Amino acid sequence: MLNDLNNVQRLKDRFPEGSTGNADMDKVKDKLQSLSFDHDSLSVSVDPVGQISMRIIERNEPKTIKFESDNSPLSFNFWIQILPVTETSSKMKLTIDADIPFFAKGMVSKPLQEGIEKIADALAMIPFE
Repeated sequence: MLNDLNNVQRLKDRFPEGSTGNADMDKVKDKLQSLSFDHDSLSVSVDPVGQISMRIIERNEPKTIKFESDNSPLSFNFWIQILPVTETSSKMKLTIDADIPFFAKGMVSKPLQEGIEKIADALAMIPFE
């Protein structure tokens, strides 16, 4: 499913306009709205950094997808690992490898973490069937 990021876009498109009537679902919807996808790339808007884009550079279906920064103020690699727990459940691990200059670490670390959390929240919503 994650090998084609358009599948995630379809999940985003399922949400109705306006409020869903559920505060938790509205939070998820807001997080999804800041994400955009196509077949091989995803972008997320993170304050104060702005738009960060990544593209898939390696697929090891169904276990791992590796991304590389594409349009970002700093260079990084990002992995999504999906590990089966049972026949009907799995857990996900997100890993990022970034070279952050010491002087920028304080400014960049928190927004980068928030961006990764937005991606994790969006991925956790996907019904993998």
